[in-house]
Amino acid sequence: MSGKQQNHRSTSSFRARSKTLIIISLFSVSLLVILYTFSFSSRPSISNLNPSDQPETSFVTSLEHFLIHKAPKLSLPVRDDTVRGESDDDVRKLDEMVFERENRWLNEDPGYPVGFPIKVYVYEMPKKFTFDLLWLFHNTYKETSNATSNGSPVHRLIEQHSIDYWLWADLISPESERRLKSVVRVHKQQDADFFYVPFFTTISFFLLEKQQCKALYREALKWVTDQPAWKRSEGRDHIFPIHHPWSFKSVRKFVKNAIWLLPDMDSTGNWYKPGQVSLEKDLILPYVPNVDICDAKCLSESAPMRTTLLFFRGRLKRNAGGKIRAKLGAELSGVKGVIISEGTAGEGGKLAAQGGMRRSLFCLCPAGDTPSSARLFDAIVSGCIPVIVSDELEFPFEGILDYKKVAVLVSSSDAVQPGWLVNHLRSLTPFQIKELQKNLAQYSRHFLYSSPAQPLGPEDLTWRMMAGKLVNIKLHTRRSQRVVKGSRSLCRCDCWKPNSTAINPLNPLLS
Repeated sequence: MSGKQQNHRSTSSFRARSKTLIIISLFSVSLLVILYTFSFSSRPSISNLNPSDQPETSFVTSLEHFLIHKAPKLSLPVRDDTVRGESDDDVRKLDEMVFERENRWLNEDPGYPVGFPIKVYVYEMPKKFTFDLLWLFHNTYKETSNATSNGSPVHRLIEQHSIDYWLWADLISPESERRLKSVVRVHKQQDADFFYVPFFTTISFFLLEKQQCKALYREALKWVTDQPAWKRSEGRDHIFPIHHPWSFKSVRKFVKNAIWLLPDMDSTGNWYKPGQVSLEKDLILPYVPNVDICDAKCLSESAPMRTTLLFFRGRLKRNAGGKIRAKLGAELSGVKGVIISEGTAGEGGKLAAQGGMRRSLFCLCPAGDTPSSARLFDAIVSGCIPVIVSDELEFPFEGILDYKKVAVLVSSSDAVQPGWLVNHLRSLTPFQIKELQKNLAQYSRHFLYSSPAQPLGPEDLTWRMMAGKLVNIKLHTRRSQRVVKGSRSLCRCDCWKPNSTAINPLNPLLS
């Protein structure tokens, strides 16, 4: 056979193989495209989600669904963490297990000890502290006409302080139903970064008779402080939802080391004793809004109707820092473009406030009996730029959110000067107002509690903020276990008693 024929045959063979490879490649690509298309089309898009999959933001509706449909499943294998026959040996064993876990992570996990998700152990408390109180609210909220001494409906107050329900309902939901990646529930105490105490302190305060409530507080206190985990850390890694300033008041001094979930840090001494609360130890959480959210469609439709410059509807007579309300009411009454009216928090008051906020550019948010009030969060979800007049106010999640970008912050001394506040608001340019409104629309999601809890919602931001406390909690827990009895118990910049038997030449200056 000649060389030409051999070359011709080898060339033909090569072309044949090439065609075969091309056909196979095209077939493979086509198959991948078909499979990908099928896979993508089978995924539920946001627009095609069943309405029942959408988050529920109504406390009453969510609670009813939880109690009727979820609670029976959760309480079938009733497990109770009540400690019986607890001894110091249990505390020592727990401490050893925690050391083994943390030592292993220290050597194996480069992200330890601040890696996500943070791990939370949820106590299984007797039902009288949890489910029974939720049922008490559910069974009475429709019939009740109870009101507090200042006229606020009791059940509405419980709703706006219901952060204990939203956090707990998310933590105990099956993992397949949860959407948060910042926190995971663990079922062994030695695996926990934090311990959540699911006691509904606000419901018990408002719906139980006074002595009955105090007795339940004492029982809850004993139950928690008997826990080995509490004794190990003296409560430093335990989380108490104490969101209403009156709740748990009779026994707070016994849990002062714990992390309190609060509405604000009231510095007047009317609500919290000196040294009980601090930004280092505790966490500020937003109130649950009283009004419905003004979504993107609502914001667009309400924009041309926002003809009122400044709006306020609420009680003008308040105590402590809230006395500023009466002064502002006198100063702003009758001013063109300003609506200042007295109102209550009932259903009619809710609709009036909601309508007024949606027709206004700015909403006045002065201090109440405490530095905070739910009005701030009502304004945010209504698309009404908050004008905050509360010199002592601490904001929720301020380590993550910048309130200067969504609100006008004004000192009390400036706000009460004749004509100053209205002139200041009118001096803002249309561009500045648009920027505040744009940021406000983006921020509203951070203040909407929901079931299931949503990424970047208040439940999520709670755990992101909590993660920042973890290293400091471990520091103080370990330090408390080794500091000599009788020496200083807190490490602060103003400590003057050294933890040492050596003579310090600076002692005269430090004492």
